Amino acid sequence: MASDTLAGRADAEISGLDALEIAGQQKTTSRAATIWAATWPKLAALAIAVAAWQAVVWAEVWPPYSLPGPGTVGRELLRQAGAPQLWDGLATTLRRAALGYVFSVGVGLLLGLAVARFRVLRAAIGSMITALQTMPSIAWFPLAILLFELSEKAIFFVVVLGAAPSIANGVISGVDYVPPLLQRAGRNLGARGMNLYRYVIAPAALPAIVAGLKQGWAFSWRSLMAGELIVVGISQTSLGAQLTYARELADAPWLLATMIVVLIVGLGVDTAFGAADKAIRRRWGVLDQAGQ
Repeated sequence: MASDTLAGRADAEISGLDALEIAGQQKTTSRAATIWAATWPKLAALAIAVAAWQAVVWAEVWPPYSLPGPGTVGRELLRQAGAPQLWDGLATTLRRAALGYVFSVGVGLLLGLAVARFRVLRAAIGSMITALQTMPSIAWFPLAILLFELSEKAIFFVVVLGAAPSIANGVISGVDYVPPLLQRAGRNLGARGMNLYRYVIAPAALPAIVAGLKQGWAFSWRSLMAGELIVVGISQTSLGAQLTYARELADAPWLLATMIVVLIVGLGVDTAFGAADKAIRRRWGVLDQAGQ
């Protein structure tokens, strides 16, 4: 009798917890509230950064011609936004970034899958991929200039070498952490060879692959900026070239305004990868519905 009472009490407690969870999941939030919840922390961080910047300007740590205030830079950014030079430079830089990154994705995915699948390749070049990833992008430019001179090919070469190893490592890590039980279940259901990778391993490794793609973009973007700063003569409009010209002319507002544009592009791409990561976690059922 006592055991029946305890069991009934436990069932009641579990039901109560389940009811709370269900009630929390059924809470509806307006779209505006969801957007505001995701936006206000970014706005707060931006306000803190601008306030700190202005405080440094007021403290006169550097003279105004070296470090202008947010207002001066903001007006310069608006002026640049109304002129074609900024947009031409942004288009040139984004074209290079897209071309180099897409090629890097192809190379990184193929290389990562090959190394993950064949033990001989892993033993031969597995550690070399990590070594290439840790190599500073700027260190490749002397070789790139010797091979391709001051050209688009030199920048493309360094962007691919900067991004592809990171993407390959993401693929290798993702495949390595796929549970063997899942692979055996796939084989028992008839998945063999490439079908096993297509229907079992690739979906299971997708979160790590997306993380590798995101890191690969970061490396490719850094490599591209370094390349445009060095290989200036081939383009009068790229963002990197504008940074160089602003430095040579000691035009601090133009320099900082261009840096803000570079930062905005990086944040935009990071937001896109964040949305992809959230979609994957939602599909996997590991996203807290109440915390979206």
